[in-house]
Amino acid sequence: MTHVVTENCIKCKFTDCVDVCPVDCFREGPNFLVIDPDECIDCAVCIPECPANAIYAEEDLPQDQLNFIELNAELAKDWPTITRTKQPLPDADEWNDKPGKLEHLER
Repeated sequence: MTHVVTENCIKCKFTDCVDVCPVDCFREGPNFLVIDPDECIDCAVCIPECPANAIYAEEDLPQDQLNFIELNAELAKDWPTITRTKQPLPDADEWNDKPGKLEHLER
């Protein structure tokens, strides 16, 4: 199993999680992070670091977030690795916990 970044990361992109990842499995897009399932070792250290509570173990994903398993795998193939914390997006706090953010995902 792997861990999955879900919808609440969109338009927030807090990067606290990438600093603690021992295998550098996070990939960075314009307004979203994903986890490369081929690199993730299922250690779970990223989960408590995410201020948006957007990371789940695959087996714990809420039913309405299951599509993010495939989305993480797909986008991880094309996006560059991120290994250091960066500033979140300027309006991250305003977007945190807003529903329906998938339509705002920038590829």
